[in-house]
Amino acid sequence: MPVIRVALDVPLHRQFDYLAPDAQPDDVGRRVRAPFGRGTRIGVITAVLGADEEGDLPLDKLKAAEILRDDVPPLPPDWFRLTEFCSSYYQAPIGEVMLAALPVGLRRTDPPKARAVKAKVKAEAPQVAPELTPGQAEAVAAVLAAGVGTAPRFAPFLLYGITGSGKTEVYLRLVEAALAGGHQALLLVPEINLTPQLEERVRRRFPGVGLVSLHSELTEAARTRHWKAAFKGEARIVLGTRLSIFTPLPDLGLIVVDEEHDPSFKQQDGMRYSARDVAVFRAWQRGVPIVLGSATPSLETWANATGEGIPRRYTLLTLADRANAAASLPPVRLLDTRREKLQDGLSAALLAALQVRLERGEQSLVFLNRRGYAPVLACPSCGWISRCRRCAANLVLHLADRRLRCHHCGFENGIPRACPTCGNQDIHPFGRGTQRLEATLQERFPEARILRVDRDSAKSRKQWEALAGKIHGGEADILVGTQMLAKGHDFPRLTLVGVTGADAALFAADWRAPERLFAQLMQVGGRAGRAELPGEVLIQTEHPEHPLYGALQQHDFAAFAASQLEERRSAGFPPYSYQVMLRAEAPEMGPALEYLAQARALGADLNGNGPVLLYDPVPMRMARRANLERAQLLAESTSRPALQAFLAEWRPLLEGIKAPSRLRWHLEVDPLEF
Repeated sequence: MPVIRVALDVPLHRQFDYLAPDAQPDDVGRRVRAPFGRGTRIGVITAVLGADEEGDLPLDKLKAAEILRDDVPPLPPDWFRLTEFCSSYYQAPIGEVMLAALPVGLRRTDPPKARAVKAKVKAEAPQVAPELTPGQAEAVAAVLAAGVGTAPRFAPFLLYGITGSGKTEVYLRLVEAALAGGHQALLLVPEINLTPQLEERVRRRFPGVGLVSLHSELTEAARTRHWKAAFKGEARIVLGTRLSIFTPLPDLGLIVVDEEHDPSFKQQDGMRYSARDVAVFRAWQRGVPIVLGSATPSLETWANATGEGIPRRYTLLTLADRANAAASLPPVRLLDTRREKLQDGLSAALLAALQVRLERGEQSLVFLNRRGYAPVLACPSCGWISRCRRCAANLVLHLADRRLRCHHCGFENGIPRACPTCGNQDIHPFGRGTQRLEATLQERFPEARILRVDRDSAKSRKQWEALAGKIHGGEADILVGTQMLAKGHDFPRLTLVGVTGADAALFAADWRAPERLFAQLMQVGGRAGRAELPGEVLIQTEHPEHPLYGALQQHDFAAFAASQLEERRSAGFPPYSYQVMLRAEAPEMGPALEYLAQARALGADLNGNGPVLLYDPVPMRMARRANLERAQLLAESTSRPALQAFLAEWRPLLEGIKAPSRLRWHLEVDPLEF
């Protein structure tokens, strides 16, 4: 009787054999319904064993599985190679990788009946493409030379373009060429909120072409339909977020990763993969061009494109001018707040600039990357502060809905009427969040229409679209926002960006903090003056002499990147080394540190005097989260192959360590958070 080998979504680095009376060799890649434990799971067939091949168990010990021969073709060999690479590189069980790459609707043992819907096609006249600037034309020509639409070949490009330089138009011209050559195009964006704007623009440009979007805001049935349309080749353009990189595409001819620097491309649970890095591997695997676009590239990508200290792997394409000839980069002015008494956190110069824009009928954005009303509620009498009982963090005051909320674990409480410790009724909020800034501005400018845009006001795509509609419709005078407003948005009447609270990131313990801050400020500043109206950026700071702000004033990303890369080279940080983080969490810190100590000892024995450096176990910066104590151990090497070889031997040893039942651990390759 035929035996099939199946990958299941379980945290084990192995596969399982089942009997399948009707199995055929071409069933590899099909899904199966297989008994496991006391239940049933969906798996993927990775092999049909021949009569001369020996399984893991005798035939009389094997259970039978049902092969699903529905409207989903067998998953293709290139998809297998992609998931196998991710399993190996990120040290994740192959079953977890494969099943996580499928839409939820295809992972259910009893999926609801889905109606067949083809990719949306609108029979409209295509939108007229604007004339390309010289920089755009050069960028398009360079990528087309890599065979887009004709005979594609692997060619990685970094499209570095200042804000408003027209990177999207370059993407659309390349998509047009791919479609003309009979190929599919995959466009990745970091966040759902960036999807509607780009999706609408793509639809207008290619109204007669099948287009699907893939992101977590879709219903389960819709995501399954869209995935199937892409897999079957009905959808010629796929626009999606992180997980879309695993969508099987039979005619793939081009990959674009917009805002490639964005940390949202990194998965933070399960298999902790970087969609950007997987995209580069997939482009190499399929032999197609890939374009990574950003106004503030990640330093790893910048080094790959400029060859600063490492071999040059990417071709650098630069858009140095804004696409709208009438628009120029807004001047950046630093407001020194060291000797000024701020008015509810706002300087006189910023308030005056807001007043000027109100009188002109123009829009302003006040940027503060902190949600809620205030970071903490405190008692000045006894020193009590609103701490989270589950995390090493404070509860943030959300005055709008009268709650204290933890932004890390989600725990929340009502606001106490008096101090829980001493009974003092005069408890105060300390610090500022977007809700408090909104209230301050409303009091200061009662005639202004103020609109707050953050994760609390735009929890879903529908809410975000409603807010964006108000902004574009001129129904808001002053926007108060977090990083949600920093990227990808084009508001023609927005002429002023005021930045508050940026200094905190200048001296953070995380060595990636300056890179993130520069990108954030460059992106949010780029929202100003994108049309004919001139823009201006005002940054409140107590450190106006800091080099980061100097580079911002000059709009000089290259100089900032060069200085940061030099610091990283001196310290031996990525991209001049490669890292993996082993993390452990348990109800108490002792067992977590003990597990990591054993792991380090095993790694040291394995490595000897080899190329991998193992640091001592330490508590994480947020040592407690969701009632679990957390610790970490960093392993580092200047050789990626050496680190990968070490991990392949170290991981099985980690699985063999006897640990308390409530202890959990995971490996994260190329970590972004420390």
